[in-house]
Amino acid sequence: MATFDLELVSPEKLLLSRPVEMAIIPAAEGDMGILPGHSPMIVALKGGVIEVRGGGQPAERLFVAGGFAEITPTRVTVLADEATPVDQLSRAAAAVRVKEAEAAYEAAANDLPEVREKAMDRLLSARTMADVAGAA
Repeated sequence: MATFDLELVSPEKLLLSRPVEMAIIPAAEGDMGILPGHSPMIVALKGGVIEVRGGGQPAERLFVAGGFAEITPTRVTVLADEATPVDQLSRAAAAVRVKEAEAAYEAAANDLPEVREKAMDRLLSARTMADVAGAA
């Protein structure tokens, strides 16, 4: 089967760099499946799970807290704000992150809409992390 190169980079390290058959990314507009030959684009990412498939192996799942993806017909580069393999997520750490994000959102109640929107994005990302950590 045809493949494309996928690179997943976080500020800490290069997490993934290999040919894959398919990737599903949490684009800001909704989950997006990517196959070889995809149209070129740059998309913003929301907090969610990147699922990587290829080589007849079980899907590899990584949580990202946001970022951007550059897509070309032969390559996808994901620049994640934060990325962690789903099986390494901690339920306790996710619960703490949700509480902190809820407090930040409440504190932003009287701020500018842009500040509230950023706080809401952080809260939704934290809730997604908690959901994924709970299912792992």
